[in-house]
Amino acid sequence: MRTPQVRPKWRPPLYLIVYAVLLTVMTLPVLTVIWFRAVRVASGAIAPAEIATLAVVLILTLVVAYVLTRTLTVPINALIARTDEIARGERAAIRPLDSYGTREVATLSQSFLDLADKLVDHSDYVRSFAAHVSHELKSPLTSIKGAAELLRDDDDDNPMSQAQRNHFLANIIADTERLDMLLSRLRDLAKAELPSEPGLSNMTDIIGHLAASFRQLTIIGDDGTDANIALPGEVAGIVFANLAENAFQNGATALRINTTTDGRRTTIQIRDNGSGIAESNRERIFEPFFSTRREQGGTGMGLGIVRAMIASHGGTIELSDSNTDGTTFQIILPHVS
Repeated sequence: MRTPQVRPKWRPPLYLIVYAVLLTVMTLPVLTVIWFRAVRVASGAIAPAEIATLAVVLILTLVVAYVLTRTLTVPINALIARTDEIARGERAAIRPLDSYGTREVATLSQSFLDLADKLVDHSDYVRSFAAHVSHELKSPLTSIKGAAELLRDDDDDNPMSQAQRNHFLANIIADTERLDMLLSRLRDLAKAELPSEPGLSNMTDIIGHLAASFRQLTIIGDDGTDANIALPGEVAGIVFANLAENAFQNGATALRINTTTDGRRTTIQIRDNGSGIAESNRERIFEPFFSTRREQGGTGMGLGIVRAMIASHGGTIELSDSNTDGTTFQIILPHVS
């Protein structure tokens, strides 16, 4: 999509507007003096006091114009120059201005810096994400291509046993299933990145759905089981399903969910009895594509999807505890009145 362009036309610069307005204001006392001089029957020369007064008014007008230029025009022009630098890819340009002039310009500049930083981070994220996706897709596609070529080359001169054929077909099926899972996770991640309509879901319904979907886990609801939380039903299903799947993959047989509220926020703790998360991996578990189970088909996207979805609804998730007895995740959401 082409960036909308401002229609080219002559527009007065801000400093010209400031000077024109102030000089116009200054002419009022001049015109007043001229008017009274004109209507006076015996008009003489302009008194020295009047000339001095007009000179003082002129000087004060120029001083005010200079102050307005320094406090408005200069910071705005500096911000425009900084914008051009950032547009050219100079990340070092994301830094505070030397002077802001007014509180409003300072607020505008801070908002601009925050936006520019987010855009640059997003650009880095997209670049890294594309590299990871390419890598994740390349491995199963290469395996499928190799197996298909071997099956294609099977002929009477070099016959393939039924066991070999079944082995290669099984590899193709396994790799296509991995691709299907990866694409499903990518759809979930895309859905998480987009703004979604607010909604509510009930913890009783969530726990019941988890118990039906993960029969290999014992789902236990503690305090606040009947509470409503600020997540739409579909989003809550994806969030808690990913957490349950993560617990199961780490050897858990039980999942305990505790929900509390203090009138301002709702806190949900999800505790499993799995093998825990290694100390060296705790800082990376929310990174997209980070997985310790890649050989077993893990995509490393589950917790990244969970965090993105919760963040899009004003919440947070963090790893609050993990040891050999299990792992605890804590979700904090806005309170539902």
